[in-house]
Amino acid sequence: MKFTHSILLICLLCFNTVINAQNISKQQFEYQIVSIITNGIHNEAFPGAQLLVAQNDSIVYHQAFGHHTYDSVQKVNITDLYDLASVTKITGALPALMKLVDEGFVDLDEPFSKYWKPWRKRKNKQELTLREILAHQAGLAPYIVFLTKVTKKNGKLKKRFVRSTPQKRYSTQAYEAIYIKDGFKNKVYRNINRSNVSDDKTYRYSGLSFLIYPKLIEDLTGTTYTAYLKNNFYQPVGATTLGYLPMKKSYPNQIVPTEQDTLFRHTLTKGWVHDENAALLGGISGNAGLFGTADDLFKIMLLYQNFGKLGNQRLLSESVVKEFTKIQFPENDNRRGLGFDKPLLGNDTIPLSKAYPAPSASTSSFGHAGFTGTFVWADPEHQLIFIFLSNRVYPTRANRNLYALNIRTKLHQLCYDYLIE
Repeated sequence: MKFTHSILLICLLCFNTVINAQNISKQQFEYQIVSIITNGIHNEAFPGAQLLVAQNDSIVYHQAFGHHTYDSVQKVNITDLYDLASVTKITGALPALMKLVDEGFVDLDEPFSKYWKPWRKRKNKQELTLREILAHQAGLAPYIVFLTKVTKKNGKLKKRFVRSTPQKRYSTQAYEAIYIKDGFKNKVYRNINRSNVSDDKTYRYSGLSFLIYPKLIEDLTGTTYTAYLKNNFYQPVGATTLGYLPMKKSYPNQIVPTEQDTLFRHTLTKGWVHDENAALLGGISGNAGLFGTADDLFKIMLLYQNFGKLGNQRLLSESVVKEFTKIQFPENDNRRGLGFDKPLLGNDTIPLSKAYPAPSASTSSFGHAGFTGTFVWADPEHQLIFIFLSNRVYPTRANRNLYALNIRTKLHQLCYDYLIE
């Protein structure tokens, strides 16, 4: 799984030469995409990937490359399902929160404790607003590794919390032959409620609140979290594969595996969420757990790019989508929107090697990346949607070649060079 620094340097130089070419033809555009992605496969950044690019509401490019794993048995297909990891944040919990804000059930600038009652007794949290929390400006702890709560020092699972078969009070399935105590979810909430909050109110990424949003949404709507998403978003836009727990559904689509897990499941993780915190919650969470195809992701991103409208349907108001997708605290050098990621401040002046995302992405653009190697981005100004799916964590999450080769940013910029510049 390693390659020499000389090979990496040659690839980086090659890719930079390719990307610097502008005013390219369709043939050159497609050739350069193939060159970048196949070099990524050869350098084991991922065993396979797919790229979907859309402009003016229409898909202009969608191709699959490589295989599910390095044994080259199962080819990647454009209908394959991927573990979306943190892309779940903007395609799961976030649209529900946007609708609740839209309908007046939630106010971005009221204390979040007004809606999440346990925080009313927490002095360090009782005044935090949802705006601050979603913009990662609230000072919340970045993460809590709940896997340590269910494992012993030798790595074995604690029988107090985990059983190998479903039993009374152990019905929450995290994986095949792994059932979590039903009350563990309350333990997760308690730990989040008791977590530290920094006095330094500057940009500090935290995914903790996304673990509690499904429960909050259920409390506010009286509907299960998954049903609320399906009825209000996935079904109306025709995103038939977007959802949680694909192994429990009869999809004909192949599911791309993620990691050869050595920490928790001790086998190849496939069809069940890779993120351990989401897994311990039964695979349904606001921080991770969604699976879907590139085509269904395109429909959701198109809904956002068109500011809440898809075809003749308006699912969210234009004002609420624009509010969530704009930078909230630029005066604090915080680039984030509400839940959405945004380009680095001054991104158009930064070299390609340091930019995020493509330097040509407009300041109105937005999206999110996922730990498993997923990335989605929409640009309303240029009417361009970019979706890249891969399983870069195969066979191990220690593999960072996707980042070292800067593959996603280069592909993203290539799309601007061809379609916009």
